[in-house]
Amino acid sequence: MSSALAAGRRRGVSRSRWVVLAFVSPFVLGVVLFFGYPLVSTIVYSFEKYDQINPPTWVGTQNWHYVFDEYPRFWTALRNTAWLVVVMVSLRLVFGLAVGMLIVRVRAGVGIFRTVFYLPYLAPPVASTLVFVFLLNPGSGPVNGLLEAVGIPAPAWFTDPNWSKPALVLLSLWGIGDLMVIFTASLLDVPRELYEAAELDGAGAFGRFRFITLPTIRPILLFTTVTGVIATMQYYTQALVAGQAASGQLSSAGSRVEPGYPNGSTLTLPQLVYNLGFQNFDTGSASVIAVVMFVLAMACTVLLLKAGGGFLKTGRIG
Repeated sequence: MSSALAAGRRRGVSRSRWVVLAFVSPFVLGVVLFFGYPLVSTIVYSFEKYDQINPPTWVGTQNWHYVFDEYPRFWTALRNTAWLVVVMVSLRLVFGLAVGMLIVRVRAGVGIFRTVFYLPYLAPPVASTLVFVFLLNPGSGPVNGLLEAVGIPAPAWFTDPNWSKPALVLLSLWGIGDLMVIFTASLLDVPRELYEAAELDGAGAFGRFRFITLPTIRPILLFTTVTGVIATMQYYTQALVAGQAASGQLSSAGSRVEPGYPNGSTLTLPQLVYNLGFQNFDTGSASVIAVVMFVLAMACTVLLLKAGGGFLKTGRIG
């Protein structure tokens, strides 16, 4: 009797496992097809010479030596991408949190504020970039006209290598709507009684932010930091369009425009992958840079999550 019950339980467990596998299999199949296979193919291509016309030939580490030792644009793109990751992600987090805190405290017309800050996020990246290039035009843009009217020296923005990346950061801050929504929702979940207890203890505004708001929303800060770093490492459209529009290079069918205007200051790693792989037909070198991007993204994610693990533990309240 007991053996029959044990056999029945084993059949039940086995049936449950097959049901779980049936539900999980579409996800596993998608990961293998759309992530695993492209990743393995990219790694293999990085050791081959392939012009997308003739069959690939194995060249060992030749592509890696070329990218690291003989292709200075790679280091330019790497520096630009690192600069954008550090500056753009940091400022977006600070600005998004500040806007969220402002909206939480607004008593009247909060819907209008939310709409005003969220609408720019819905604008297509190409359209919003072209608008910004027009607004920041050093010759006819209204922003420079306003700065000169109040006696502030107006920079050349997208046509000056020293100001092109700060101009891209301004463009990213304009579309802060996604972070505004996330931070507003997280701030509304902070227990009100904690603020009341802190006020009774004599805590000021900075103390309440330091010891209540910040620890409570730390998981959200970690999430937005990780996703922001990954998204910025894939920064492509805005930098390419801004460079082309500022340089007056209008791309048309069959035309070829070198990315990075002015003087490579807006060149990012994704642009270099496209330039090498689909304009120069150097798939091997483009694959090397793609593998480097993947390794850097994984390293940053692991480091942030490891740092965030202790961050979250120390940030718990109660």
